[in-house]
This record gives sequence, C-alpha cells and structure tokens, in this order.
Amino acid sequence: MSQTLIEVGQKFPLTIKRLGINGEGIGYFKRNVVFVKGALPGEEITAQVQVVKHNFAEAKVLQIRKASPHRQAAPCAVYETCGGCQLQHMTYEQQLIEKRDLIVQSLERYVKDLAPHIDVRPTIGMENPWHYRNKSQFQVRKEGKKVHAGLYSEGTHELLNIDECRVQHPNTTRVTNEVKRILEKLKIPIYDEETRNGLVKTIVVRTGIQTGEIQLVLVTTLAELPKRQLLIDKLAAIDPTIVSIVQNVNPKQTSLIFGDRTIVLHGKKTLHEELGELSFDLSARAFFQLNPTQTVRLYNEIKSAAALTGQETIVDAYCGVGTIGLWLADQAKEVRGMDINSDSIFDAKKNAEQHGFTHATYEVGTAEEWLAKWSRDGFSADVLTVDPPRTGLADSLLQTIINVRPKRFVYTSCNPSTLGKDLMTLSKVYDIEYIQPVDMFPQTAQIESVTLLVRK
Repeated sequence: MSQTLIEVGQKFPLTIKRLGINGEGIGYFKRNVVFVKGALPGEEITAQVQVVKHNFAEAKVLQIRKASPHRQAAPCAVYETCGGCQLQHMTYEQQLIEKRDLIVQSLERYVKDLAPHIDVRPTIGMENPWHYRNKSQFQVRKEGKKVHAGLYSEGTHELLNIDECRVQHPNTTRVTNEVKRILEKLKIPIYDEETRNGLVKTIVVRTGIQTGEIQLVLVTTLAELPKRQLLIDKLAAIDPTIVSIVQNVNPKQTSLIFGDRTIVLHGKKTLHEELGELSFDLSARAFFQLNPTQTVRLYNEIKSAAALTGQETIVDAYCGVGTIGLWLADQAKEVRGMDINSDSIFDAKKNAEQHGFTHATYEVGTAEEWLAKWSRDGFSADVLTVDPPRTGLADSLLQTIINVRPKRFVYTSCNPSTLGKDLMTLSKVYDIEYIQPVDMFPQTAQIESVTLLVRK
C-alpha cells in the first residue's frame, strides 16, 4: 500500500466497513486503510486525513453523509474528551455484534485458513450495561485551590476532572468526590507531575458489589502523612461501609499506579467480596475482575469449556487471587496455580483455605517456570486455564505449553489481536473448538473471550 496516494489534510468520501480494535471506524481509500475515530460501520462520511503512516492513515469525520441506524447520542457529558469509553455513540445491541467481529477480524489476520471454520459464538452481554465497574483509579491534581481527580484526556497529559462516571459504580464516584473535598479542606499536599513535589498522586476506590464493603487507597510519594490522624478520621467518616483505608507508597516516576509498600491506616487490610458461591478477600494491589456481574458469566463459560468430571488436574496460570481455579475446584481432583505477584498468591492461598479447598496449591513465579518444573516431576495438567494480560502469552510460555501439551486448554483473552497471534502457534498442536465472546466492559471497545482448545 503506497502512502504517496494519500496526504495530511486531504478530504474524501469514505464508507466505513468495520470497527477497529480501539473502537474507530475502518474504511479504505485508494487501497489505504483509514481509521476514523467516532465513525460507525455502514456510515458514509467525508473524512479529512490527520496522520499518515507507512501502511495506514488516521482521519477525522468532517461530515456524516449517511448515519448508521445504530448511532445514538452518548449520554456522558465528557464522552468526547475522556477517552475512557469508545462506543457510547453506538446502541448496546450493535456493540455486542461489532465486538464479536473484532475477534473474527483477528482470526482472519492470523489463522486465515482456519478462520471460516471456527465457531465464534454471539457475544454474551449485560442486561444493564452501565455503572458496572467496581474500581476506580483517579489521578489527583491541584488547579488553583481546587483538588481535581480523574483521567487524562485522550492523547494528552491534561487531567480531566470527573465528578460523575456512567460506567463506574456510584459508590466509587461518591467516595472519590468526598476524598477530593477532604484533601482540599485539610490542605494536604497534592503531587505535581512537573515539579515532582507534593504527596497524594492517586485515589483508588474499590467497592464490593455483593457485600457493599468499600476499600479506599491513597497512593502517595512518601510514607509520612501531614495531619495523619485527622485525615484518617475524616476519611473513615465518609461512609460506614468503608472497611479498609490503606496508603500505598510509590515514589517512582512511572506509569504504574502502585508501589511496593502498603500501610493499613484504618480497618482491615482487605475488602471482602463474593462471586457466586465463593468469597474473596482482596488486598489493595490484588487483581480482581472489574465487572463482577459478567465475571460470573465468564467463569461459568470457563467451567463449561473445562468439561470437568471430578477426576481432572487443573493448572490455573496467571491465577491472581485464585478466582478461576477456585471456581473450578469443586469439580476437580487437584488445582495448582501460579502468579508473579506475591500479594495475589498470599490472597489465593487464604481464599482456598477459607473455602476448605485442601486440593488447591499456589506458587509465586512464572507459568512457564512452574509448568516445566511440574512436568519434570511427573505432574501433567488435564486442563490448563490461562487469563493473561493484554500482551497475551509469553513466547516462552507458548513453547512450554506445546512441550507439555495439556489435553484441554481454556484460553481467556482480553485482546483479540494477541489471541489471534497466539492461536497461530497453538493451532499446530490444538484444535480450536469454539470461541465465546463475553462483554466485560460495555461502552468500550474491549472484548473478552473464552477459547476452548483440544489437543490433536
């Protein structure tokens, strides 16, 4: 594809064919791929080119000449500037259809010959696709005397103050707003990214959707807190359901929210939450699914794919606090899990013990390290389940899986691109039985899926 055919500032009519992985519309002009933010599949627009790259261009909508029947007005006041959601301008029913297509597109790219034969099922959506997120992580800044907290505007480093979020649980928003007021009133130093002075960097609030418990985390540059007891008392008084107030110390200049040191200021170290018949104690840094309602559906799909009879050994890679393995434990002979986060493994062991699962063991380390070790010791998994980060499976883990070859492999993915890439390698030794998309993040372009692979 030649970039000489298209240049910055150029205007042309464009028909949008599909949705892109980041929620943008995709069209084709003189054999160039053109990504257009805010355009929907089926629309006819006038586009203006903003960026030209080697094999694609980015454009903006100048005019919608023929609108999609699935276009709607976004209900959020800061939707255009926030960037946290990408699809509020599309009806929810159509979001589910387009998200399935994101997986199909990835298969067509990475496993082209197999793609037409893979059963990609309709997306499992939500009855109410709003106010579902159980955790917020809002950066804190000071504007004059006012304390603001929110997200960076898309593509910038300008903080957008957010007082209400349509996808956050109301409790997380309410507590965050109160914390802002308290920090302001007590004149607690707020971190300034330019001068690198100040104390409070981030407000993190997690709510137990089932239990109603709330955990509040202040991420700070230093351990010392001015007006410490007064601050703690005021934070604790926000709401009686706040059962845990912790301080996390992160002095580093990094995009990572949390540092290594956590100090309990008030109440418990953990928040208690329930999923189905299981319950979990979550420390501040522990990973836990952000949409518990859909998590139950996702985990039931994993259980269905695992097809357990009570005789199987299971390995739960990237196990976090043990949620997936424990979801399967009542129908398994043995469960083993591993994660590189030691806090998560501590919680996983505690959660297994709390549920009386004596046949579940957890180790700190990488999946490839423990799979290879267990294999050398004569242990092989009948079912391997993975739920990796967006980067997908490490090459070393893919190679280990191909060497160890568990009979059934249940791959939970949050990124269609890396799923497709990994399936290209895994399809050498596994048949892809089906892919079940699950919408964990309505109004965004993200889509999770459960893929069942069976050893050839």
